[in-house]
Amino acid sequence: MAITRRTALLVLASVAFVAVALALATAPTIASAQAGGGGGGGTSGAALGKTLGAGLAVGLAGIGGGYAVGVAGAAAVSAIAEKREVSGMGLLIVAMGEGIAIYGLLVSILLIFVVH
Repeated sequence: MAITRRTALLVLASVAFVAVALALATAPTIASAQAGGGGGGGTSGAALGKTLGAGLAVGLAGIGGGYAVGVAGAAAVSAIAEKREVSGMGLLIVAMGEGIAIYGLLVSILLIFVVH
């Protein structure tokens, strides 16, 4: 039994919603630990924004990259099955989808360590 496109998008949206909810729920605690405070009371807005932004950058870029690799990979396999000469191009296109997740990781590293 194959999963329909609508079901896959529904699952993807649910995972994204849960990721955003968890990021919002845990960001004050993480930001408080980064700012040096022991409890959740002395959280600065900048530390909270950096932590939340870094988490969302990694999470949502990972979901987008996974979706891109899934779609591009299926198309690449279909194209390679018909014509073997396009295997290098298919691999390149799938790798471009993975770059989305790497960009999200780089943005989160910049947010945490560079932005003051």
